[in-house]
Amino acid sequence: MSPLPTDIYTEPQGYSVNTLENLGPLSRLAGIWEGQRGLDIKPKAEGPKKQVYTERIEMQPIDPQTNGPQLFYGLRYHLHITKPNQVKTYHDQVGYWLWEPATELIVHTLTIPRGMVTMATGKAAASARQFECVAKIDDPTAGISSSPFLDYAFKTIEYRIMVTLLEDGSWSYEQDTVMMIQGQTEPFHHLDTNVLTKVGEATPNPLALEAMKKPS
Repeated sequence: MSPLPTDIYTEPQGYSVNTLENLGPLSRLAGIWEGQRGLDIKPKAEGPKKQVYTERIEMQPIDPQTNGPQLFYGLRYHLHITKPNQVKTYHDQVGYWLWEPATELIVHTLTIPRGMVTMATGKAAASARQFECVAKIDDPTAGISSSPFLDYAFKTIEYRIMVTLLEDGSWSYEQDTVMMIQGQTEPFHHLDTNVLTKVGEATPNPLALEAMKKPS
């Protein structure tokens, strides 16, 4: 782990305003994506149930973000999932993918409208073609928080997502949400996988758009 700075106030100087050129391992994720081969293995009273799903993810670059000397480049995302040939939302999720070039730290945040928020972290070099982020219930810097009902009935104790950048320009993920379910003694692994294909390009972040307007 990189040592934390003693100067926690001074912001970095001279960094690029063009997020799309500085996302490191997240570069390939920028844009609009669709996946038709999603598979969800979820808990039911009678046991695990498999469900196929259709997914759309929009990932747009945000302006560079600083915490004192810390500098992040990132993507804001919205993920929307339905069952095949249905309109009703099956899963909705928003959050950020962030990368810190100085430490190669990746931060993945997610919020779902059923009362759960998570922040998972990992490490990856700029050239990485695969990376994993992990959150655990007792981790103060990469943790999980759930609503009272979910904490009681379907308590998430660990979350993992593995992203793989594929040769054809698409990308895939394998996601494991580990839960302790009320009345069960063993953890349940709620698994999700899909392959995403690009259907639209990302829009440059506001600072980059402004820079494009200025004469060279």
